[in-house]
Amino acid sequence: MSKPRHITPEGYKRLQDELDHLWRVERRKVTREVQEAAAHGDRSENAEYIYGKRRLREIDRRIHFLKERLESLTVVRNQPSQSTKVLFGAWVRVADEEGTEHRYRLVGADESNPDQGHISVESPIGRALLGKQAGAEVTVHRPIGELVLEILAVEYEP
Repeated sequence: MSKPRHITPEGYKRLQDELDHLWRVERRKVTREVQEAAAHGDRSENAEYIYGKRRLREIDRRIHFLKERLESLTVVRNQPSQSTKVLFGAWVRVADEEGTEHRYRLVGADESNPDQGHISVESPIGRALLGKQAGAEVTVHRPIGELVLEILAVEYEP
């Protein structure tokens, strides 16, 4: 049996919104385009028809993936408000060896977005931070070498 996959309510909603958009907007639009292209005759050399069918298959694959993924996810709704421990959903402010500060939110793999500071609890940094408290130093084992981070603050937003 596989381990449970966790996600924040916001991440779950983003996946639901993507599924809804693909199903209600994108798929309908592409289906219409394919029908219009098919009406032009010879489908074997009709680039619009061929591209449209390919795009429809991509949309259907993503819809199938999202439906299965949403069914398998566990939404973590209860966040501790006063915890000093780094748990799933926490915002963590850290300083690296040079004193540069970073702010990360520990999230599930399905909502990881390093550009927004959302890192997976399964990532090297996420694994190193999980369960630690403000004031602790953690060593992150990365393929490019070790990184030492000091946890400055742990917060949970409502």
